[in-house]
Amino acid sequence: MNAAVPGPLSGVVIADFGRVLAAPYATMLLADLGADVIKVERPGSGDDTRAWGPPRAHGESTYFLSVNRNKRSLAIDLGTETGRRDARELVRRADALFENFRPGTMGKYGLSYEEANALNPGIVYCSVTGFGAGGGAALPGYDLLVQAVGGLMSVTGPAPGQPVKTGVALVDVLTGLHAAVGVLAALRHRDATGEGQHVEVSLLSTLLSSMVNQAGGYTLAGQVPGILGNRHPSIAPYEVYQAADRPLVVAVGNDRQFLALCRGLGAEELATDARFASNQDRVAHVDALAGEISARLVLRTAAEWFDLLTPLGVPCGPVNDLAGAFDLAERLGLSPCVTPADSDPDDPLCLVANPIGLSRTPPRYERRPPRLGEHTDDLRRWLDS
Repeated sequence: MNAAVPGPLSGVVIADFGRVLAAPYATMLLADLGADVIKVERPGSGDDTRAWGPPRAHGESTYFLSVNRNKRSLAIDLGTETGRRDARELVRRADALFENFRPGTMGKYGLSYEEANALNPGIVYCSVTGFGAGGGAALPGYDLLVQAVGGLMSVTGPAPGQPVKTGVALVDVLTGLHAAVGVLAALRHRDATGEGQHVEVSLLSTLLSSMVNQAGGYTLAGQVPGILGNRHPSIAPYEVYQAADRPLVVAVGNDRQFLALCRGLGAEELATDARFASNQDRVAHVDALAGEISARLVLRTAAEWFDLLTPLGVPCGPVNDLAGAFDLAERLGLSPCVTPADSDPDDPLCLVANPIGLSRTPPRYERRPPRLGEHTDDLRRWLDS
């Protein structure tokens, strides 16, 4: 991090009324890029995730720590006139606002989009909901619920009839990414015209868009996909196999890679087998293909296959746990962990780096995640000035 270089969003003030994951993830990404994110929290309790543990570290929930760096915490009670006055003044000064309450909640505090726009016509106001502000306004927007009703669990699991959720709240994360993109686009328009606008992103719409080829297969061809376990509906071999010691992924995407795999396995005859001649043939005979590959992969360890097949151009790798994943990223020089500049040098925080690389204005890591209300006094003096 080059402290002398301001972030690309330097000077952008964001009023962050979001909590839990989708909105806080979006605002953290923007804070890393230089935006001044002011996190509005309830006095005494704050963001719900402050209480979500174990695990905990540095006196705080690791869930909260994972999505709230580079922010300042303003503890105000929106149920009081003083709190609402502070919130209105913050809105008046902000470039953007994020909120992920149920539709209508912000209006109870005089902070709806219409009211915010009256205070500040240039504000970009982002609402993150579960199911939109229409017929789904009353539905609770929980990631697990959306994974279920939005179709993701219908294609995720070990076998038909055994749906499972993803191992992380993936829909929340994807929604946060879409919200950040929407706000950046709206800020670009605001800078050109002076006009703010309402950005609306829902978990369900985000998930449907993120189902990409699976969703396209339904909308374009009427095909309703089902659970394939670790297999791909359109590519083979593209799944998890068992090596001598642990699972190994092989992700062959074309005929050239398949030929290289066959050579690496010492089974070149598979490449000339009519059942496996093309990707379409391999998908049609995926069970037979899996049997042939499995019988050979089980003879060596996952590491041995990785070392043998990778130089041949075969995409493969062991199924790592998170410790193995971070170790891999370190070995590849990706620097996956960062420490905010204001961390205690005797007990530094290790946070996951922003994945965006910028050659001139890289992400900055200046502030550790704030303690509840840590910046309230300073921010109130600014709001009163």
